[in-house]
Amino acid sequence: MEGGISIIGAGPAGLMAAEVLASQGHEVHVWDAKASVGRKFLLAGKGGMNLTHSEAFESFVTRYGSSSEPLRPMLQAFGPQQVCDWVHGLGLETFVGSSGRVFPSDMKAAPLLRLWMARLRRLGVQFHMRHRWTGWAADGALRLVSETGEVTVRPRATLLALGGGSWARLGSDGAWLPWLAARGVDVASLQPSNCGFDVGGLRGDPAAQGWTPFFAERFAGQAFKSVAIQFTDSQGRSFARRGEFVATQTGIEGSLVYAVSSLLRDEIAHSGRATLHLDLLPAHSAERVLEAVRHPRGARSLSSHLKSRLGLEGVKAAVLREVLDKDGMDDPVRLAQAIKALPLTVVAARPIDEVISTAGGVRWQAVDDMLMSRKLPGLFFAGEMLDWEAPTGGYLLTACMATGVRAAQGIQQYVAQPD
Repeated sequence: MEGGISIIGAGPAGLMAAEVLASQGHEVHVWDAKASVGRKFLLAGKGGMNLTHSEAFESFVTRYGSSSEPLRPMLQAFGPQQVCDWVHGLGLETFVGSSGRVFPSDMKAAPLLRLWMARLRRLGVQFHMRHRWTGWAADGALRLVSETGEVTVRPRATLLALGGGSWARLGSDGAWLPWLAARGVDVASLQPSNCGFDVGGLRGDPAAQGWTPFFAERFAGQAFKSVAIQFTDSQGRSFARRGEFVATQTGIEGSLVYAVSSLLRDEIAHSGRATLHLDLLPAHSAERVLEAVRHPRGARSLSSHLKSRLGLEGVKAAVLREVLDKDGMDDPVRLAQAIKALPLTVVAARPIDEVISTAGGVRWQAVDDMLMSRKLPGLFFAGEMLDWEAPTGGYLLTACMATGVRAAQGIQQYVAQPD
């Protein structure tokens, strides 16, 4: 097949690029290895389709860390407000949750995707499902393998929007990384992002791995609610925020952990471990906690005393015993300090296939301002294939769409050039 524009990957970045291009009259072919589009998009929306975030733009853009500046012009052109306008254009309403996150009115991803697909088909976008991209033929054509054999495609321009390396069963397996590196594209290894961590070194034992069997069996899956995490890495970068997270069989995961995950991951790579400090009662001052712990408890057990005086029970009370030894639990000063700043050491991020997103991929210096490869003219990138990361909260989806729009604009400029 020759001509047209080929988009490899039917996730939000690829679909958004397809919409922009098809609306300008271009012949667009979308190829994907799966049987249907938007697999990861649908799974991410299972617990509530978080579209974007309502915070002020200058705060919003900082959530992308070291990639804030290259992403800034793309997010200015297609950022939170444009995402909401686009959803409204599909015929859906949005609302802002208590955390500032923006959702469709029914909280669901599937109705939105159905309306989006209907629009794309009306625009003439052609979908080729169950076609897995496997690189390039000797003559530079794209190679795609289907159930009936191999197809070669020679488009006028190509957009790769294959996602990162998380949730491989949904299509984003990172297999493209060595293929791009072999063709001279500057890529960074994929790393887990928005991930959980395994704990270690607890109870004063540097060799200890994970929770005690008692804690893992009794408290895995339970949430640490209304807590705060403070962390400063060896480079002086700091994080401090309230929120909640969950105990797992081997460690911790959840929204508050995801927010600090890039710092923890980098510190583990640098030092072999990272120690955060957990405030179990951020609404209480250190003085109030110490006074409550010191208050005479009479015949009551320590557990009953902490529950009565401070409301500390369940997983919060149990984690104190995971970190402090008996002497520490019996020392009011050490116990009070631990309640306000419990040192929790993590030693490994969870494997990439378990995490929400990945860092790494095509480096910014490998593409121009329109996201075209500097090495391979006519080849563009969008979405999580690019080397950026962001916390959950709508930031991932917004940037995927924004880069899809920018790449589509770059493709339009490229194909408009005389042969």
